[in-house]
Amino acid sequence: MILAISGSARVAVTMKTKNGAQVPATEAVPGTDQPLAIRELADSDASCWDAFVLQCPGATFFHRAGWKRVTEEVFGHRSWFLYAERGGAIEGVLPLAQVRSTLFGNALVSLPFCVYGGVASESAEVADALERTAEDLARRLGVEHLELRNVESRHPDWPRQDLYVTFRKEIVPKADDNLLAIPRKQRAMVRKGIKNGLRSEIDADAGRFFDLYSDNVHRHGTPALPKRYFETLMATFGQDCEVLTVTDAAGNPVSSVLSFYFRDEVLPYYAGDALAARELAANDFKYWELMRRACERGCKVFDYGRSKRGTGSFDFKKNWGFAPQPLSYEYRLYRRDAIPQNNPSNPKYKAFISLWRKLPRGLANRLGPYIVRNLG
Repeated sequence: MILAISGSARVAVTMKTKNGAQVPATEAVPGTDQPLAIRELADSDASCWDAFVLQCPGATFFHRAGWKRVTEEVFGHRSWFLYAERGGAIEGVLPLAQVRSTLFGNALVSLPFCVYGGVASESAEVADALERTAEDLARRLGVEHLELRNVESRHPDWPRQDLYVTFRKEIVPKADDNLLAIPRKQRAMVRKGIKNGLRSEIDADAGRFFDLYSDNVHRHGTPALPKRYFETLMATFGQDCEVLTVTDAAGNPVSSVLSFYFRDEVLPYYAGDALAARELAANDFKYWELMRRACERGCKVFDYGRSKRGTGSFDFKKNWGFAPQPLSYEYRLYRRDAIPQNNPSNPKYKAFISLWRKLPRGLANRLGPYIVRNLG
């Protein structure tokens, strides 16, 4: 059943999703003749959903329909991928998933494991209708809060998480010009990597990447996402999800990055490295190789991704000449008084991080997915 919104009238129709939740009707979109319907994404709708996302200026890679499969199959989170349709055409989308945990609370999020989210729509009126539907769903589910990971602010009066920033920069058409645009110190590190005989390769699977990634996060004292997650990302998004691995002169993998491609953008998203990477300048070389290859592929934007203020990754990206851009993670609080701080910067996790570093890596990799699935 759909949620219908027509003309200037209010309706009392509800949409019953396949997850069993009732989503009540919201207000009409003013000034329109045809009814607007809020629907839940079905497998048969995925191509239309993605066609809309591809052309909608406010949409991101993380609005793609494939995240529904990833969220449900890998992590077991209930999802509601809502879209607004009028006259057979999609006018807006809002992907949502419920993350429910004894340790970290109960939330409705757009979207867990994604740095961008919230509504992507063709008008503010459609965005408002989708958000009202999400708020009604959140209340019916009894979650503690609704979290919309917006790139730009939509609700200045809502509580906001100001911990995160993103880094984006233009890729110019000539590869050499991109190298010269890197600040001198980091450019010297790229050239050091070249002199050290480093090479970059595109991997057919997530094997080498996962070994480096899981070792890296273990050294930092945080649980690793399961290998199955990365395999599912590659299977779901195909050529738009790519692993680049850097090897030393002897052919040993020393640094790796899993990246997404969306429209004319490349988004390095997950990364890992060996202890030898710093001495070899492998990380700077890795991102340069990714930028160079993306330039050859015709990409125009390098999205260095999200970082927390005051961290090493924040400083690394600034040193590459990228300017931080604040992200607007906005919240509706229902059964809590403050925004949750489920991240390693929270002092209350200091003891856990210290303990996690002491675990054998094999044991940490087995236990990690049970913890990190609820962090999102």
